[in-house]
Amino acid sequence: MNTIFGPIHSRRFGNSLGIDLSPALKQCNFDCLYCELAPASTVDKQTHTVEVSQIINELKQHLDDKIDVITITANGEPTLYPYLDKLVDELNKIKNKTQTLILTNSANLVDEKVFKTLLKLDQVKLSLDAVSDDIFKKIDRPYKDINLNEVVKQIEKFSNIFKGKLFIEILFVHTINDTKEEIEKLNKALLSFKNITRIDIGTIDRPPAYKVTGVSYKELREISLMFDSSLPINIASRVHAEPNNSSYTEEEILNTIDKRPLTQDDINLLFDEESKKRLENLIKNEKIATKEVSNLEFFILNKNFSRKKVKSS
Repeated sequence: MNTIFGPIHSRRFGNSLGIDLSPALKQCNFDCLYCELAPASTVDKQTHTVEVSQIINELKQHLDDKIDVITITANGEPTLYPYLDKLVDELNKIKNKTQTLILTNSANLVDEKVFKTLLKLDQVKLSLDAVSDDIFKKIDRPYKDINLNEVVKQIEKFSNIFKGKLFIEILFVHTINDTKEEIEKLNKALLSFKNITRIDIGTIDRPPAYKVTGVSYKELREISLMFDSSLPINIASRVHAEPNNSSYTEEEILNTIDKRPLTQDDINLLFDEESKKRLENLIKNEKIATKEVSNLEFFILNKNFSRKKVKSS
């Protein structure tokens, strides 16, 4: 079976060429409620594997200078692949200016060999859906030997050492990990991590393995405001987004962006046409600037612009 797919244009990561390390079947140490793949028993290792040479040979046929990232993923968890270290070494020999990225559920960071292998990559995206053990087991349904506290400790350790771009992803499921209490715990954990490029919060956007539902864009926006303002939160999912198209004064726009930077997609959902014109005026008057964070452009308060914050009523 083919291990290479794409290229796919990712709004968050650019032009991506994917590597599927488990093309034949699902092999994962999680059985997440929201997974787009069919339910399957969890495993702690791959029993069906693909040779590194096959992956590299297939990749060479598709890799060119138009590819921004080579994305390592799987029908399941890519860090279960037993030859991951060798694969990353081979990728680093042929990638040229293209970046390497892995999408992992974070659990295997407790394996020292996996930990060291991930340090060799240019970009790493770690998932962390919960920090409470009961909620973690409910939403991610992990392999029996996985210890959440150890995983969180290893994420913190990794964030202190990793020199590349580090992304954290949290996927919210209605009534499970979207409570105020769990978000406060997630916030505390995230504040202990260092050098995070971006934290993507999202929800279910494909038919899930189990009967669960996502949260709305409005709810994601409200959740984003619960996190500390120093955290680089980005709302990644808009599948349930319904345009709000509300009217904002210039001061309200400044307050909104001061609480949490917005992307153009956010602006399109939140602002009516007159408010968009007010935003343009604020940019023109250098009260709002733009900042690019790994392919995404955010509207932020201009660092040279100071004002008295208006408290929310």
